[in-house]
Amino acid sequence: MLPLTIELSDHLRQKKTGSLPLPLPEVSRQRDFELGTLGLWGPDHFVIYYRKGRVPQPGIVILGNVIGDVSVFDRLGPIAVRIEVENR
Repeated sequence: MLPLTIELSDHLRQKKTGSLPLPLPEVSRQRDFELGTLGLWGPDHFVIYYRKGRVPQPGIVILGNVIGDVSVFDRLGPIAVRIEVENR
């Protein structure tokens, strides 16, 4: 699906959340996340964490990490985010 632009809303002053256009396959989950973690709460519920923490069971699917300063996400209101594969 990449590159992809997603509309995200603030949730609990910890993360931005939005929906993917299609669900992703189910894979293993974890409860802990770091600053800048990109993940899935459900099969199509995308999340960017701009604070670190822990989620309840069943956890989140880790997709990757934000490159750069994540403080840009720490603001009220919706934003649009473009997600791309990092070229190495």
